[in-house]
Amino acid sequence: MKQAAEILDHAGIPATPNRIIVVDALLRTGQPMALADLEDMLPTMERSGIFRVLTLLADHHVAHTINDGTRSLKYELCPAHGHRHTAADHHVHFHCTACGRTYCLDSPVPVVPLPDGFRATAANYVVEGTCASCTD
Repeated sequence: MKQAAEILDHAGIPATPNRIIVVDALLRTGQPMALADLEDMLPTMERSGIFRVLTLLADHHVAHTINDGTRSLKYELCPAHGHRHTAADHHVHFHCTACGRTYCLDSPVPVVPLPDGFRATAANYVVEGTCASCTD
């Protein structure tokens, strides 16, 4: 929980108990999580409270959202907690169509050449298939 409080403090966000709990849960899982997944993990918190914390984290660039095609946004802590999240921080994700989990891959999102005057602010690159656990 100490690391969660430090992440919040570094971002200039007051470290309330609910915020620490949500950041700690995201740290422990180490993978993108949907609001419903966090709700299951944190039965002492109300859904609206978890959502407010996730929104705050995204607004302060501590976490970002991933649209993996499941119609449920996933939230993930930004990989480097020492700076503001940028498009360069985005990485490829793998979504298992069998178990529904989404994994972070250590691959940057491929650079897409944009026309003059265009500026990317976000990228979403998801590979779908079956994970190692579901393939066996």
